[in-house]
Amino acid sequence: MKKIGIICKLGRMEPVDLLRVLLPWLRERGYEVSLDQETAETLNMEGFARFQIPLLTDMIIVLGGDGTLLSVARHIGDRNVPILGINLGGLGFITEISRDGIFTALEKVMAGDYEIEERMMLSALVIRHGERFAHFIALNDIVINKGALARITEIEVYVNKSYITTYKADGLIISTPTGSTAYSLAAGGPILYPSLNSIILTPICPHTLTNRPLVLPDDMVVETILKSESEDVFLTLDGQVGFALNKNDMVEIRKAECRTRLIIPPGRDYFKILRTKLKWGER
Repeated sequence: MKKIGIICKLGRMEPVDLLRVLLPWLRERGYEVSLDQETAETLNMEGFARFQIPLLTDMIIVLGGDGTLLSVARHIGDRNVPILGINLGGLGFITEISRDGIFTALEKVMAGDYEIEERMMLSALVIRHGERFAHFIALNDIVINKGALARITEIEVYVNKSYITTYKADGLIISTPTGSTAYSLAAGGPILYPSLNSIILTPICPHTLTNRPLVLPDDMVVETILKSESEDVFLTLDGQVGFALNKNDMVEIRKAECRTRLIIPPGRDYFKILRTKLKWGER
C-alpha cells in the first residue's frame, strides 16, 4: 500500500497540527499522499474531493472521530479501500487508535503486521408511489424518527414479507453490529460483537413497553411503511444524512453488497474497549 489518502475531521486544528508531522514522516518512507480538499487548503496544498480519494489510494487514514469515519465509509462504498481510524474525537469505538499510538500503528501496518476486519453495511431503498425514489448506504444505522414537535410515529414493519408489528414510538433504529454501540445502545438495544452478521431493530421510546429490540439474521429484508399523517418524519443515515419521508413511503432495508474494511493493529482487545469506553466496573 504505497498510495495513502488522509481525510480529517472538518473545522478542527488538531488534525492539521498532526499532519505537519505525519506528512513528512510518510513521504520520507516513500508514500504518495492525497489529502481531502478542505484540509489541503488549510496547509496551502492541493487536495481532492472526499469522494475522489478512494479512487486514488490503497488505504485511507481518518484523523477524527467515529463520525468522520462513518462519512468516509459511505464515500468508499464498493471500492474496498481499507480504513485506518485515528481517534481525535470522543468515544472512538471504530476509530480505536489514539493520537499517541499513530506512528507505532503505522509502522506495524507498513510491515504487514495487521488484520482487516470487515463490517457489514446496510442499504436503504425508499419506494414512493411504487417507484424507486432514493437509495442510501450506512455503516452504523438507518433511523426513522420524528421531529421535535411531531406526534408519535406509526411504522408498519415486515421482515421477509411477514408482518411483525406496527410500532407506535418516537421512531425505529435499524442497526448493524458496528452501530450497536451507538444510537441503538442509547435506546436500550443490545451490544453485538462488531464482526457478526446481524440486523438489530430497536424502537425508540415505544408506546407499548413490550416492544423490545429484535435481532435478525443479515439475510433478511426489513420493510417499513410510514403510516403517520405527520410530515415531520425523517430517514437518517448514520446520524449524518437526512431524508424527509411522506406517509405510505416504504423503506426497504437489507445488507448492503459492499462492506467497510477496517485496518486493525495486532493486540486489539474489543472487550477492553467496551470496558474503557463504557466505564464498566467503575463505581
